[in-house]
Amino acid sequence: MAKDLKFSEYPFKVPSEKTIVAKCEKLVKDIIDSKDAKTCITAIKKWNKYSNTLNTQVSIIYVLYSLETDNKKYVKAQDKVNEISPVLSNYSNRIAKFITKVSFRAELEKKFGAYLFEMYDASLKAFDEKLIPDMIEENKLTSEYDQILGGAQIEFDGKVLNLSQLGKYMQDKDQEVRKSAAIAMDKWLGEHEEAIGNIYDKLVHLRDGMAKKLGFDNFVELGYLRLGRTDYNAKMVADYRAQIAKDVVPLCNKLYKEQMKNLGIKKPQYYDYNLMFKSGNPTPAGEEKYLIEKAYEMYSALGTESKEFFKFMMDHELLDLTARKGKTTGGYCTSFSDYKAPFIFSNFNGTSGDVNVLTHEGGHAFQYYLSRDIKIPEYVNPTLESCEIHSMSMEFFAWPYMEGFFGKDAEKYKYSHLCDAIEFLPYGITIDEFQHWVYENPNATHEERCAKFHEIESRYTPHKKYDFTPTLAKGTYWLRQSHVFGSPFYYIDYTLAQVCAFQFANENLKDHDKAWKKYVKLCKCGGKYPFLTLLEKNHIRNPFVDGTVKKAIAPLKKVLATFDSSKF
Repeated sequence: MAKDLKFSEYPFKVPSEKTIVAKCEKLVKDIIDSKDAKTCITAIKKWNKYSNTLNTQVSIIYVLYSLETDNKKYVKAQDKVNEISPVLSNYSNRIAKFITKVSFRAELEKKFGAYLFEMYDASLKAFDEKLIPDMIEENKLTSEYDQILGGAQIEFDGKVLNLSQLGKYMQDKDQEVRKSAAIAMDKWLGEHEEAIGNIYDKLVHLRDGMAKKLGFDNFVELGYLRLGRTDYNAKMVADYRAQIAKDVVPLCNKLYKEQMKNLGIKKPQYYDYNLMFKSGNPTPAGEEKYLIEKAYEMYSALGTESKEFFKFMMDHELLDLTARKGKTTGGYCTSFSDYKAPFIFSNFNGTSGDVNVLTHEGGHAFQYYLSRDIKIPEYVNPTLESCEIHSMSMEFFAWPYMEGFFGKDAEKYKYSHLCDAIEFLPYGITIDEFQHWVYENPNATHEERCAKFHEIESRYTPHKKYDFTPTLAKGTYWLRQSHVFGSPFYYIDYTLAQVCAFQFANENLKDHDKAWKKYVKLCKCGGKYPFLTLLEKNHIRNPFVDGTVKKAIAPLKKVLATFDSSKF
């Protein structure tokens, strides 16, 4: 297959279940019929090649669907993928069952590495053929949620806006504009609260039922296994959350008070915290074309490999960045195995978040670019908390280039970016603690879930007030957090990675060349190791060890002190 196509030239092909089943049956039979390691290795390589092709087709469909959620052709194709994906999981499960119990497992481990078999062992605990109908329904419900958020049309400022576009107004210098935008969003959320809440209720009961079919008490352990977490558990995560509560929440409360003092706001509402400075938040010095040019300059300056990477992205149309009608919300990075190409999706709206995409999602894409030639597919990308180290660290490596992106607002951006990174941690543990409670109490009502979220939110982010937004005042902020619906327990990964990224930020300030070399080495590791082993091999302190969070934050307090935020 040609590897040098542009995205617009990629073939749009909806997989046929009949064809897939026939091909998979043949490939799986060849593996299971293997009498020795050599024959089995050859058969596995053929399976991997076909899996890459299927995954490429699925990724293309998902991107096209994300770009046009109102295109019936792509909606239909995504529906088909939702039905087929669990079927593919069943074939992977059959392969895992065979090669983990085969007499020549030791020879296979020598060839593919022991970690692959740890992943297989975990996946076997997390999947059974009897779950396929439930998994199809789970995918369908997640797509329904995406369509509601992606289809948002909110009348504001004489325009019809989606949620991403409305977000720009909630950062406006004028408090009345922020308030009006927040009220408009709250009204939209109130109109869709019941539908979104019902989708989530179905997902929770569905996942709880799946867990119980596999013999688990609830979905928590199954959720961890589905994320490939082989070296840490919910207890370790709870202890880690306690570190954030002790060492970060007080600092954030201090930063929020200072922010409101600078703004001169005595009774702030949640949307007031979206404005960092009285003179306005830092805004990019240009739109998409300009920002891509500056990103190329940055990646060119960082190193030869990063320059080649970003030129590849531009030349092959692997960036779709600006918000428009029909696009789903948020941003992500995915990849197309057969073309060895990453893809960045986002919704530029004229805020500093546009630059964050080019650094954050750019970090994901850069890691894939450096790992794409790893022969074993499971080792190309690491688990999610490891992936986020690449993205969040790149945000800090980008600091010296902010004048190009922001012009006179460069210093404002650095200060607000660091504050946002630190202040994200309490929100991240709010989402995580909420999800643990939900799946430990699956029969709770929507009202009880919202009340619990409000209680957790009040502990970790007590500054948030919702006096003029009655829907959010009930504790519904989580309804807009897509990870809660599509990727349960994923969200804590961002915070774990942030603590690791802070270590890169601190090292970068001391010795950029050394820190960058260490970062590139981390990216090239791909997913060859589980999270804690990956940290150890790359000399990154373990966030689960008590005191790590405090050590990562301490130097950043000194960096914050170098800014006089009252003058911005």
